[in-house]
Amino acid sequence: MSADRKEEEGARQVLAANRDARRSYEILETYEAGLILDGSEVKSLRTKGASLAGAFGRIERGEAYLWNLHIPNYPMATIAPPDPRRPRKLLLRRSEIHRLSGRLDARGLTLVPLELYFSKRGWAKVSLALARGKRGPDRREDLKRRAVSRELEKSFKGRFRR
Repeated sequence: MSADRKEEEGARQVLAANRDARRSYEILETYEAGLILDGSEVKSLRTKGASLAGAFGRIERGEAYLWNLHIPNYPMATIAPPDPRRPRKLLLRRSEIHRLSGRLDARGLTLVPLELYFSKRGWAKVSLALARGKRGPDRREDLKRRAVSRELEKSFKGRFRR
């Protein structure tokens, strides 16, 4: 990873996070992609009104798209506003798109957005995850693990207090 990329990661201005994705999916790989947006959409993003709930990625005709990302209309836009839930093109390397399309088709995986943010340079980007949906037993296992860790933290907290 280059020095510019490390600097860029440290200065993220997170606009929207998909908390449900980490709960409902097992994350296998993560990718960073740029978004193609209209000017009024960028203005609307700066007001932090976006929602990733229900959003997903799909590869069609060799291009990656993000579906169901909700960016509300900017109220002071002078041109006709675009559809708030229109599919938006993702900017990924061709090799990444080929790798993703192969894995999405063959193994029944899903492309899920985790975060929407502005990079240090002001570009709108989305963090995507190649994920597998969790079943009932997997979710219960996670809940048990969290409950045990909470109990351990409580017991340690009480032990070291004076």
